[in-house]
This record gives sequence, structure tokens and C-alpha cells, in this order.
Amino acid sequence: MRFRSAFEMAFRALGRNKMRTALTMLGITIGIAAVVCSVAVGQGGSQQVETQLDNIGDNMVWIEAGGRNVNGIRTGNDATKTLTIEDARAILRDIPLIQSVSPNVDGHVQVVYGNKNWYTSYRGDDPDMLAIRRWKVATGTTFTEQDVKTLANVCVLGQTVVRELFGDDDPLGRTIRVKNLPCKVIGTLEAKGLSMTGYDQDDFVLMPYTTVQHKIAGITWLDDIFTSAVSTDAIDTAQARISRLLRQRHHLRADEPDDFNIRHPEEILQARDEASQTFTILLASIASISLLVGGIGIMNIMLVSITERTREIGVRMAVGATEDDVRIQFLTEAVALSLMGGAAGVAVGIATSIGVANIFQWPAPISAMAIVVAALFSAAVGIFFGYYPARRASQLDPIEALRYE
Repeated sequence: MRFRSAFEMAFRALGRNKMRTALTMLGITIGIAAVVCSVAVGQGGSQQVETQLDNIGDNMVWIEAGGRNVNGIRTGNDATKTLTIEDARAILRDIPLIQSVSPNVDGHVQVVYGNKNWYTSYRGDDPDMLAIRRWKVATGTTFTEQDVKTLANVCVLGQTVVRELFGDDDPLGRTIRVKNLPCKVIGTLEAKGLSMTGYDQDDFVLMPYTTVQHKIAGITWLDDIFTSAVSTDAIDTAQARISRLLRQRHHLRADEPDDFNIRHPEEILQARDEASQTFTILLASIASISLLVGGIGIMNIMLVSITERTREIGVRMAVGATEDDVRIQFLTEAVALSLMGGAAGVAVGIATSIGVANIFQWPAPISAMAIVVAALFSAAVGIFFGYYPARRASQLDPIEALRYE
């Protein structure tokens, strides 16, 4: 009852100076709104990275053809022709930490259906590639190991190719021309959208790697080998073992550089996630400065209020109010100011986060934890910055306070 009465008195006192109350709340409102919005934007960045990690694949380790040294000149990646299907089979056979492997041959090609054509990428892979990349079939089916063995003229389309060649028509069972090779469409893949670098992940034609090797590219080597480790913890060890195995198979001397590159794409995205989290903390820290400014504003206004209400304090003490009663009264006013500002800040922060999500097409999930922490922090600001004015008011001499003009 004592605290309820104190809050009722606090709201009556604050209501007598509505403009001053609103301006005092503004600092807390801006600070809380900035914290809620910055945390939402930061979590949206982390969410984007998690989506990309999921899109990359199942603990994927990527081996690509490397460069080579020609008369002292180092070529770029994909210049060697030493990655072979035997390498892929040896990795799966000799390294228990690798659970699946897909040879890969890729390039660019013009595809044609009827009077429509589209310049896209072709990818020759093993059926296990879909599991490694966590790619789901949207319609139809994918090719089989038998299709790989028989160099079947079949393909699975990404959604961008489906849209450009077929529009709203069903592509299943239709025959498209990939370069000069007629291929039957047996399935389509679910859309993955743009990568973090802006690359369209759905703009390709997927075919058996043997078909691509012998009927389109005309090569016997591989551009890449995609593998999946048994767990995230096994990736580093698997990379080291793959490196040793391939160096041995390619007969490289100790002083010779690798003729292949081993990449772990998750490392890049995890680094981006860490950077995103650091940036979120930085934004929240900067936003917290507004809370400090708002707290100083509360302290200033409360000191002014005490000066204006000195006679009122004297009257309360004269009729029996204790120092605790006066201290609680003014501390309650400070907390009420801070809580109202915090509530307004949460509302503004949520609205701003929704606006950012809609305008910039950036996920900005509202964190319940951020709202709770913001509310508690606003209350803490009221208590911290309101205690000194409340204590000063409680220590006024009743006689001097009654004489104050």
C-alpha cells in the first residue's frame, strides 16, 4: 500500500508538468529504442549468416583444383588437371571422418527450350551432392547412380532456369538443349535465393558428372570435390588428412606447393557472424550513451523539482512524514519517469525494427530478452540517477523547508 500510494503521488506530481515530464522521458525513450532496434538488426545479421551456413551444406569441405607454376609464373585456381574421380573415391574410402563425397565439373553454357534460351551454369555432380549441400528437390526426382554410370542425358533445374525457360509451365518430362546435348528434365530444386555475396544460387543446371565430363566439357579430370564431414568438430582433422592423402596421390615433393586448395566455407561465414555480433554490441553500447544522458536529465529535473517543492516537503515532514517517506516519494517519481520512458522506447524500438525490416528487406527479429533487459535497465537508470535527489530531499530540515520562499 505504501508503494502504491507513492506511485499515485508520483504520477500526480508528474502530471502537473506534462511538457517537462515528456522532455525528460525523451532521453530514456531514445536510448531504449536505439538498444532494441540495434539488437534486432544485429540478430537479423546473425540470422542471415545462419541461413547461409545452412545453405552451404552439411559440414562441407571443398577441394578445388589449384594453380600451377609455369616457367616461374603461378597460375590462378582451377588451372591444374590433377583432381580425378579416383581421388574422390580414395577420400571416401581412406578417411573415416568423411561421410559422403561428390565429384564436380562445372562451367557456363547456353540452354535452350523452344524459342527461349538462357545463359547459365552447368554442374556435373554425384547424387550425394544434394545431401552435402542440404538441397531439397521441389518437384520430380534427381538422377541416380545408374544415371551416372550410363552417362544419362538427364538434368535437374534450379528455380531461376525454370522461370526463364518455362515461366509458369511444368518443366518435368520436357527436353532442353544444354549446349548441343538434349537433356530430359526429371526434377527441379527448391529455391535458395542469393548468397551473402549476391550470387544467384538457383541459376544452374544439375547433371550427372560423367555426362558433363564426356558429353559437354570433354575432360577426364574434376574441377572440384565436395565432401561432407561426420561432424563440425571433425572438419579440421578431415582437412589435414585430405591434404596429406592428395599430396601422396599426386606425388608432390615436400618442397612443392599443393596443386589443390581445400576450403571450408563455414569459416568465412562464422567470421562474418562474429563480426556481426561485435558490431551489434558496438551499436548497443553507443545507444546506451543515450540512456546515460537520459539518466542525467532525470537527475537534473528531480533536483529542480525538489527546489520548487521545498515548502511541500516541509509540510509533509511537519505532519509526520519520515525521511524514508520523502525519499521513497521522490525515488518513485524518478523510477516512474524512467519506466514510462522505457515503455515508450520499447514501442518506438519495435516500430523502428519493423520499419527497417520492411524498407531494407532485412530480417530484424524482436528479441524478448532485449525488451526485458531494456525495461530492467530503464528502471535501474531511474533508481541510480533518482537516488541522490531523493536522498537530498529527505535530508531537508523541516523548519528551513517551511520558511523557504
